[in-house]
Amino acid sequence: MATARFPGKSADVAAGNWSSPPGRLVCVNGTPWILYLLEECVDNVWEYCSVVIGLISMFCFLLSTLPQVYEAYRNGKGEEAMSFGFLFFLFSGDLTSFAGCYLTGQLPIQVITVVFYIFTDLILISQFLYYKIKNSSSRKSPVLKWLCFMWCGSASLVLLTLPKLIVDNSASLDTKSTSKSVEITGYVCGYLASVFYLSSRLPQLYKNFQRQSTEGTSYMLFALAMMGNGTYGLSVIVVLPALKGSKQTFIIKHLAWLIGSLGVIVLDFFVTAQFVMYRKNSSAKGSKLLSVPEVEPLLCEEVELSLL
Repeated sequence: MATARFPGKSADVAAGNWSSPPGRLVCVNGTPWILYLLEECVDNVWEYCSVVIGLISMFCFLLSTLPQVYEAYRNGKGEEAMSFGFLFFLFSGDLTSFAGCYLTGQLPIQVITVVFYIFTDLILISQFLYYKIKNSSSRKSPVLKWLCFMWCGSASLVLLTLPKLIVDNSASLDTKSTSKSVEITGYVCGYLASVFYLSSRLPQLYKNFQRQSTEGTSYMLFALAMMGNGTYGLSVIVVLPALKGSKQTFIIKHLAWLIGSLGVIVLDFFVTAQFVMYRKNSSAKGSKLLSVPEVEPLLCEEVELSLL
């Protein structure tokens, strides 16, 4: 199983690259840095391209939330631009991805990556709640700022130690007795994550339509998400020629995450259209506001002349 944001490799591909001398597994003609970093044996160009494209997808998602964090900090009105439904569904999708990653015993780098996604989601949600409370209150309270810093600091400490605890705990699980139930649970989590990711765009689309504006929202959040989802789907398709097993079975195993990633791309095109349309509206409003100060002095002079 692969997480919804991070491409995994099917056992049909991975198993064929390992030889099994007595007592240990040996990767024959594998790429050293991929073997060290991802614990995957890659010995052909298709699998190599799949891994590289998959890493590009991962970094796109890792960076996607940072522009929005800066945009909300810059204008101080993050709660007006972002839909809480968007943040809630995004967070729920990452949680279900994390659950599937843990239950199916994925690679440590995948667990750490999903934990980082959850961390960035918590930052966005914390920002939203902070500006919601701050801007709705008539008095500025320094306690709110300190509570926010304490929350982010404690969450950072927990999330820094959580991956190691999870990886150590998952290593001790009896995979032979739970493999079938874990596989079913992993697929369920995959489809749930896809539903959550698809649902996340709808509240934001409605929020933009309601405001007739995308001001306060960073387009890089959606642009990087589109790049991440697109490269994820490409990484799954590129590996097909290297498969030694059934290609149909491979597609079925990755279908949940392909639906989630490619479906979100379609919805992000609608978000892109909103950015284009509402930018024209905002520029038109800006030009009208700029023309007002030029008219007012002329009107004042006419009034003065008439009085004389």
